Amino acid sequence: MAKQDYYEILGVSKSADEREIKKAYKRLAMKHHPDRNQGDKESESKFKEIKEAYEILTDAQKRAAYDQYGHAAFEQGGMGGGGGYGGGGGGGDFSDIFGDVFGDIFGGGRRQRASRGSDLRYNMDLTLEEAVRGVTKEIRIPTLEECDVCHGSGAKAGSKPVSCPTCHGQGQVQMRQGFFTVQQACPTCHGRGNIIKDPCTKCHGHGRVERAKTLSVKIPAGVDTGDRIRLEGEGEAGEQGAPAGDLYVQVQVKAHKIFEREGNNLYCEVPINFAMAALGGEIEVPTLDGRVKLKIPSETQTGKLFRMRARGVKSVRGGAQGDLLCRVVVETPVSLNEKQKQLLRDLEESFGGASGEKNSPRSKSFLDGVKKFFDDLTR
Repeated sequence: MAKQDYYEILGVSKSADEREIKKAYKRLAMKHHPDRNQGDKESESKFKEIKEAYEILTDAQKRAAYDQYGHAAFEQGGMGGGGGYGGGGGGGDFSDIFGDVFGDIFGGGRRQRASRGSDLRYNMDLTLEEAVRGVTKEIRIPTLEECDVCHGSGAKAGSKPVSCPTCHGQGQVQMRQGFFTVQQACPTCHGRGNIIKDPCTKCHGHGRVERAKTLSVKIPAGVDTGDRIRLEGEGEAGEQGAPAGDLYVQVQVKAHKIFEREGNNLYCEVPINFAMAALGGEIEVPTLDGRVKLKIPSETQTGKLFRMRARGVKSVRGGAQGDLLCRVVVETPVSLNEKQKQLLRDLEESFGGASGEKNSPRSKSFLDGVKKFFDDLTR
């Protein structure tokens, strides 16, 4: 009699992933398990088929062979067939189903994997110049590193961890509560599956030691506050030889005395005197690459922005370089001598009459607005 297709037995498609197969097995195994169908030969036979199908389809190598050759791949011991019904006897109890299926589906597994090392964070303060141009800095961080005596095992030289006597190396223990079985981490080995009877004298069985290490960190040009640089494997060492975590360098750019950064643009305030604002002229302004000349046209007002192309920041993410925007501030003269004061009085007098409106149009507009405001209040 031809054997039924394994996919049909579990009621899944040939494209089903491992998770779908496990869910189908759990559902059918619960239904046809001998403990629930004592004396029912048909259910016993069905359970055997279900388990065999499950064992073949959850083994990548066996599944590939089955997909190519069908049942013939396992005839005459071709690949060591699916383990059938467990070689006679009870065919496993519900703890097998809950442990193998629920544990795998929900990520528990039978033995807790050694934990990957923790990620670390280092806050790095940079000057604006360092952030814009890039810099290499050495940092010193305290961390946990793999013990160089036991190489992360935690056991004394010449010895090794032994299987936990409580869970027998499974890392988890099971408790029957009526129909259900509850599975939890072993309280003796805490899910590792083994214990250390003779601990390493240097790390005292932890497999890791505290140590400060110095790293050279290359900061790329164009970084800004909030950017992070990831150094793979430079975090804390993992437990029992597990991979180390990563180190994240968090960038903070310090305030600058001259420039403010917004995105890829730089801003600065440029003070000019009254005469230059009125008559125009040329002034030197700073950039991150040195000084450049900025032409000030006549009649320039406070707050006027002058854009200097490509004098800003080139972002670490690429794209065009930003600009430098210079905001002009007209400075009121101070510490005047008598001659200077008289010259200003003469200038002020020259603004009088009708010509004053032409020389100070914004002042005239403001005074007209104020007059209208008070006139409206009195109506």
